Amino acid sequence: MVKSGLRILGRSLQLLLVAGIIGWTALAFHYQVGTPWRLVCDALLAAGALALLWLAFKGRWGRVWGVMAALVALVGLWWATIEPRGDRLWRPEVANGVTAEIDGSRATLHNVRNFDWITEEDALARWETRVVDLDAITSIDMFLSVWDNPDIAHTLVSFGFADGQHVVFSGEIRKEQGEDFSSIGGFFRQFELVLIAADERDIVRLRTDVREEEVSVYPITLGAPQRRALFESFVALGNDLDRQPRWYNTLTANCTTVPYTLVVRLSDRVVLDPRVILSGRLPGYLRDLGVLRPDMTEAAIRQQARLGKLGAAIPDGAEFSRRIRLGWAP
Repeated sequence: MVKSGLRILGRSLQLLLVAGIIGWTALAFHYQVGTPWRLVCDALLAAGALALLWLAFKGRWGRVWGVMAALVALVGLWWATIEPRGDRLWRPEVANGVTAEIDGSRATLHNVRNFDWITEEDALARWETRVVDLDAITSIDMFLSVWDNPDIAHTLVSFGFADGQHVVFSGEIRKEQGEDFSSIGGFFRQFELVLIAADERDIVRLRTDVREEEVSVYPITLGAPQRRALFESFVALGNDLDRQPRWYNTLTANCTTVPYTLVVRLSDRVVLDPRVILSGRLPGYLRDLGVLRPDMTEAAIRQQARLGKLGAAIPDGAEFSRRIRLGWAP
């Protein structure tokens, strides 16, 4: 009786594994193969699934695993041929990723976005070259932008300089024109990853006023060497993505995990935490690390960080950056 039960359990787990592989393959076809070929692939996969079910019913498990091994090999070879590209017809806001040259303490940033947003889909486009002094980084701030689930937020990292400039880095999906976001598609190589550098008035106001997301700003306490090292890490990532495009991944290479992989190089105190994935909970994680107002409760920090709508009349440049930080003024 016990052996029979274990055998049934084992076969059930094997069938679940087969179903999982077939389901994964079906989703891969859905996100990577266009019609009409997708219909052909789906039909062949369905026929294969029925054949496997029949072999399992007949107890021919050796043949089941032989067919599955061949399927995994073929799909794996096909999957390996799908490579990220940098030459697609991109949406305007992600048309250019940041690149830079560093000469001593002087960094020259190319393709800094400074759009004047009219609607979520319409903006006056400006891509600028900016020069900053890496020895004059005076602040680091983290912006969190929530659009639906409060546990999930887009993460932006802003560097402030002694001359009043602020440059924001944002790891984003590089959507093609006419393409929409899909969190599931993000697991199946539907999108490339791009590092955007932007003016604060562009990228913050886009989220507070145009998209009407809930945006908060958190000042991060790091020493001058760490601030510079983190900035240089973002620059290096931008240059790397320009040379060799990479895939965005909903779980492992997104707007929060990208900064995390950069910050983790700076301190052995940074460890993987569920709040890195549930990015809306990052303030609590950063507070526990001691880099975000350990003298305040998390609830008080969140209340003070919230921005609300900014309004179109708020000035550009350094004054814009000063005003959005008034809640943190001493």
